[in-house]
Amino acid sequence: MPAPDALSTAAPRFPADKLRALIREELARVIHLRHDLHAHPELAYQERRTAGVVAAELSSLGIRHKSGLAGGTGVIAYLPPTDPADESRPAVALRADMDALPIEERTGATYASRTPGLMHACGHDGHTANLLGVARVLNRLPHRPRGTLLIFQPAEEGGAGGERLCEEGVLKGETGGGGGLGAPVGQIFGLHGWPQFALGTVGSREGPLLAATDNFTVKLVGTQAHAAYPHLSGDPVVAAAHIITALQTIASRNAAPQDSIVVTVAQINAGTASNIIPRELTFIGTMRTVRQGTRDLGKKRFFEIVEGTARALGARAQIEWEEGYPVTHNDPAMTDKFFRVAVRALGDARVQEVPEPTMGGEDFSYYGRHVPACFFVLGVKPADRADYPSLHQPEYDFNDDALPTGIEVMCRLALED
Repeated sequence: MPAPDALSTAAPRFPADKLRALIREELARVIHLRHDLHAHPELAYQERRTAGVVAAELSSLGIRHKSGLAGGTGVIAYLPPTDPADESRPAVALRADMDALPIEERTGATYASRTPGLMHACGHDGHTANLLGVARVLNRLPHRPRGTLLIFQPAEEGGAGGERLCEEGVLKGETGGGGGLGAPVGQIFGLHGWPQFALGTVGSREGPLLAATDNFTVKLVGTQAHAAYPHLSGDPVVAAAHIITALQTIASRNAAPQDSIVVTVAQINAGTASNIIPRELTFIGTMRTVRQGTRDLGKKRFFEIVEGTARALGARAQIEWEEGYPVTHNDPAMTDKFFRVAVRALGDARVQEVPEPTMGGEDFSYYGRHVPACFFVLGVKPADRADYPSLHQPEYDFNDDALPTGIEVMCRLALED
């Protein structure tokens, strides 16, 4: 019999081929769960059915869990070490998010959303099913060297569900006096399906992986007038046009060329008729940065540009600034562990370093403020596709064929030192 791969340097070995066999045995059930979740998307803090599916699955496996967290829809579960003496070791946490988006689906899948205007356009159905697959596999192992906390998190899409779970003490465990289960968490990992990465590959990077996400709402108040008499108006539409254009100079003229900052205006609302210059206009958008200094600079220049330009063009600006998610920052030691585990599981060719941070945001960032953390990406693009629908597009669908890779890497992260 060939020597098995070591899944833990401090515990009895578990053969890699047996782990993969368990994953294959569980895969049909995991895919069924994924399709069911995909067909029934729910928005942030409304994931009642999703949380019920998760809890029912955990109950059927006999896995201890707690529901009703983070406003009512968060679920956590705990798999203890097989040797009670190992309960003193810090637990490993694995996280999945559960919420969907207000997008009309255009995938054409047989299991497409049954709820008009909602869909899993970011693949959280895949993340949740993947973690349920991890639960099913880990629950069957004859040896687990430490406790594993499974976090099924609501409200990643702007609701900061991760922050609420941290505030409720789920990472502190119950032996540490927190609101969690089992031993306190010593490290945490999470993943995201990634359309830019090929199927069967994973990747990450040390340090910043995803950006900080600040959001803004600007209301411009001018003077209403007939469209034929613009000289009698304080035109908020013209003011907005100049402001939105000028905001792009934050990236091109205020931040260093090698620094990363994005200022995007995503929605504009004004007016009632073609012959009326409106009194008010509102625009909303987001600013993304990966350095705190640039984040501070971007906010300062935003206020200066908006207020100054509006005033110069006969309008008054009211700004609402929402400080969003922090930078998702990967701990060096946990990132090193991810790469070691992933290379041992998949081989060098299927493990990549993400070359630079992406300007998307993630509330996985909050966990990293409490314990060492690493977030990684899971390739979903099939080999025969030159491209693949991107996240938040109505054609995007998490790829079932990515599940064996995601489940294996997460299982190994729970088992290895």
